Amino acid sequence: MIEALTSLAAFIVAISVLVAVHEFGHYIVGRWCGMKVLRYSIGFGKPLLTKVAGKDNTEYCLSAIPLGGYVKFLDEREGPVDPSDQGRAFTHKPVPARIAVLLAGPAFNFLFAILAYWALFINGVPTVRPAVGEVTPASYASEAGLRYGDRILAVDGREAADWEAVLVTVLDRLVSDGQVELELEGDDGWQRSATLIVGENRSHLTEPGTLFEGLGFLPWQPPAIIGSVSDDGAARAAGLLPGDRITGIDNQSVATFADLQTVVAARPGATVPVVYLRGGEQRSVEVTLGSVDENGVARGLLGVGIDSGAGDHWYIRKYDALTAVSEATAQTWASTAFTVRMLGRMFTGDVSVKNISGPINIAQYAGDSAQAGLNSFLRFLALVSISLGVLNLLPVPVLDGGQIVFQTIEGLKGSPLSERSQLLSQQAGIFALLLLMTFAFYNDIARLIG
Repeated sequence: MIEALTSLAAFIVAISVLVAVHEFGHYIVGRWCGMKVLRYSIGFGKPLLTKVAGKDNTEYCLSAIPLGGYVKFLDEREGPVDPSDQGRAFTHKPVPARIAVLLAGPAFNFLFAILAYWALFINGVPTVRPAVGEVTPASYASEAGLRYGDRILAVDGREAADWEAVLVTVLDRLVSDGQVELELEGDDGWQRSATLIVGENRSHLTEPGTLFEGLGFLPWQPPAIIGSVSDDGAARAAGLLPGDRITGIDNQSVATFADLQTVVAARPGATVPVVYLRGGEQRSVEVTLGSVDENGVARGLLGVGIDSGAGDHWYIRKYDALTAVSEATAQTWASTAFTVRMLGRMFTGDVSVKNISGPINIAQYAGDSAQAGLNSFLRFLALVSISLGVLNLLPVPVLDGGQIVFQTIEGLKGSPLSERSQLLSQQAGIFALLLLMTFAFYNDIARLIG
């Protein structure tokens, strides 16, 4: 129940922030262009909170349904314009100004993603160097010669700095021609090449959660072996020692140190059973976890450090403020381009449409990332912000992209499309969005019961 409420709260916060950013783009550029703003609303439906401010008596609203928002400009298509407001309606402005206002919403989503990545990079992001974990016999990975512990140096000639870069390039290559070129380095320091060949199975491998299982290997993660124990921590009080390998906490299976951190963080101050191995013998002990406040969120503490043997698999991706700007911009551009490519390949059938997520799945990711800490939540916000920016640029009449198409046509022909043409286009757009939302809900429910 608590996890569900956390997911719901994180979802509402995430959507509200991203919608506010998107609509602020429309709002501020409209103001710069001299348009009169009647209402700026976060959410749809009945306003819960309203404040009227400014010389135009603009209504600033927080509305009941937190699944979107809107900016309402003065528009002569909705009724007569007062003579004192002549030239300030949306339709009174030249086409380039209208297009600028429509583009501003998605543009601010991309700018927000850059800001989020910038904050991550100056704060420092703990990053696992990409390496091969357990390899399944008789799989694509074993046939290609991948071995446990192999470090992935490059994919298709591109440097593999982290798992995100690896996944993006692997998926790109799989859907393109069904094979991936890897540069590897073994535990002995010997470097070699390997080729994963999946053939016609590539579309199936793009389904959520199937990539590594389908390829036949897991990403390497440091095992949940205690490297050090703090003097005043919960682990020391319970008698846990360096070298102990934790396999379970509070009936939750633990395989990696990341699993350990996730399970512990979600249980601040709780007394939980801990199952561990010492000298090959399984033992268990009750542990009362510590608690620490991080940005207003309580997180559990066990008081252990990672095994030093795993240290060279980790590094902190951190930059100075200026370098972080270029790195954040490059990361946003790469994620945007990848989103566009994957979306296009869904239409061609090369990528599974099961990747389309609805609010239920997004809420789960929001909750998980919020519990994992500020860095994870910022990364989640950046990715969703990029997705919102891309989706809003699609040429669907009820979205910004569709409205840009209308304005472009008006600019080329010198007059707007007929009301009937616009109405039919908008009805078709609404139908397409309802169909997309229905499919997204279906995917969400299928994941829940699957």
